Amino acid sequence: MKTSALMDEDVLVRKAVRALIADLGTVETQRFLTLPGGKRDESVARHHKWQRRLKKDPFFDQVFH
Repeated sequence: MKTSALMDEDVLVRKAVRALIADLGTVETQRFLTLPGGKRDESVARHHKWQRRLKKDPFFDQVFH
């Protein structure tokens, strides 16, 4: 089996940006790189949402049987 080493992060970023620019152009590459990420819920809020949707009896049946 062939082993491979991971490339340095700087090299990886440079190559990825070059590939994006080659395919998308500079304006669309910049637009892509600055797209806002999806809003992440804080973990307690996410857990509370999960609890509100939870159907207790089927959940307990699945976990404890």
